[in-house]
Amino acid sequence: TAPLRCIGLSLPRVLMLLVDSVLSSFLASAWQDKPTALPMNPQRATMCSASRSTASDEVEKFTEGSTRRAVSLRSELASRGLDDMDALFQTPEFHGSAAMRTYNSFVFPKSRGALANAEKPGRVKTIAQSIAFLVREQRANNAAWLRNHDRALSESARVVQNPLHLILDNVRSAHNVGNLFRAAEAAGVVCVHACGITPTPPEPKLLKTALGSAKFVRYEHCGSTLRTVRNLKQKGVAVWACETTARSVDLRHAKLPRPLALVLGNELIGVDTEVLEACDGIVEIPMFGIKNSVNVATAGSVLMWETLRQWEHLN
Repeated sequence: TAPLRCIGLSLPRVLMLLVDSVLSSFLASAWQDKPTALPMNPQRATMCSASRSTASDEVEKFTEGSTRRAVSLRSELASRGLDDMDALFQTPEFHGSAAMRTYNSFVFPKSRGALANAEKPGRVKTIAQSIAFLVREQRANNAAWLRNHDRALSESARVVQNPLHLILDNVRSAHNVGNLFRAAEAAGVVCVHACGITPTPPEPKLLKTALGSAKFVRYEHCGSTLRTVRNLKQKGVAVWACETTARSVDLRHAKLPRPLALVLGNELIGVDTEVLEACDGIVEIPMFGIKNSVNVATAGSVLMWETLRQWEHLN
């Protein structure tokens, strides 16, 4: 320690300087030997390589099996009467159409999910059915646009209203009632009288089946069918029921008066017997099979149009 004291340094100070020197040398060596990048996990490297694959590689993955799908789809379309899809899609009316887009989406899917969906068992039949419908729809629209579209609202002032009422006696099914609303609107019925448990708008199933016609049909609900029949008779409206009874008149021979209210009954038990007694007449639709009746909505349509036919003939 004597020499250290001669140069004015204590032992702790010397030790501190020595540690600083060794540490600096170690850090400098470590910095020079430091690798430029951390080694990448082999799996991670493979994933990065795949992510850098070209777009064409991805397309090839998604369109794998396109030839097989095209052949199977064309076979299904041919069984539905669509034999030459190439010629069909080359026509201007089908270029870029919904049918063509559906076809291409199935044969050449654009994602893994679409490819998996296209490969599901039975999927080709569903796609073929959809394309066949879209082709028929396109042809119908091009052939006669007005045929499949409703009359413009601007023409509603010229819609004919006939002196015909429809009385629904506890008709249970909303689907049947919706069909009757649609037929009543088309026939120009004055009013639909929904009685008892018969549903009325805005019942969702009724509106779905009515296809927008319910908003153009006047209707009212009454708890009693018999009361509705009596009220209409007091107003001078003849009331006839449609039912199979010993007293029924064959529709082909019936002389339907004007104005008229037609009564249709419940799907299971028909028109109530008290209501039948109060009616001015009972008519039946002739049956030629084993069953003695048809669906109530079908029966209502037949009756309404036969009534209008007779009235038109008298005019």
